[in-house]
Amino acid sequence: MQVAAAETWRDILAPQALDLFLLALFLAFALVSFFRKSVRLKYVALAFAVGYLGFVKSSLVSISDVFRLTDLSLPPFKYSLAWYLFTGFVVVSTVLWGRLYCGRICAYGALTQLMDAVIPAKLRVDIPPSIERRAAWIKYGLLGGVILYYLVTHDLASPVQYAEPFWMFTRFGTTSMWIGLAVLLTATIFVRNLYCRFLCPVGAALGIISNLTVFRIKRWSECNSCKICEKTCEWGAIRGPKIVKTECVRCDDCERLYMDQQKCPHWLIQIKRARPSVARPATAGPSIAASSAPHS
Repeated sequence: MQVAAAETWRDILAPQALDLFLLALFLAFALVSFFRKSVRLKYVALAFAVGYLGFVKSSLVSISDVFRLTDLSLPPFKYSLAWYLFTGFVVVSTVLWGRLYCGRICAYGALTQLMDAVIPAKLRVDIPPSIERRAAWIKYGLLGGVILYYLVTHDLASPVQYAEPFWMFTRFGTTSMWIGLAVLLTATIFVRNLYCRFLCPVGAALGIISNLTVFRIKRWSECNSCKICEKTCEWGAIRGPKIVKTECVRCDDCERLYMDQQKCPHWLIQIKRARPSVARPATAGPSIAASSAPHS
């Protein structure tokens, strides 16, 4: 009787190597675009997220991954290395910087941000801040509801099909699911990032984790009275001097404003304070002339 050869790590890695390489390459590029605060690189990352993670791999963090954590039904490590790399990156990056995944890597979130870039601003409906703050709690209610539903029924399919639209990247869905998706995307034309801001249970889960964020966005003392970033934020994550970590997706908009010495009051005030010291030699001219007048 012939004994089967023992499986080696080379055998395990060979069929997963390309997926691991491409995933690592994309995540590295997403981080570069984040650290560079480049609008162009950001949109390239969003396009790759939709194309590669969305339509090619259909790899998104799903509510089903949250279910796996509730009953510890995790996939075998050595045969699911890409899943562990991706999931580990999402959790670690959320602890380090906040909801970076939502703002740059999630294929559905990337799709709605690309939509926002091309849809005319005149079609947008700005939700009043008071309603926006209350609506942001809906996703936490949905997160609690689907987890409770799963714990009671152990039905994995229904929450994945009806609580999140990520199945769209597989191009397989029932008629009712496609109709619901069409309604959601149509509503997103008028209310930017509608699902991500108000309805996504995964975003709610990452929002809870983001309370642990290590590297938070810098705030100047002038932020106590300035409203420029608050008006610019498309996610409703800035309320007065406070950045709401659970809602912030690290989109870079406010951070680019912080660095803009032509717009940010912090820099404008610093420049204004520096001007008198530069101008002093010129203002000293008349006094010198006056002191020399008796000698003429």
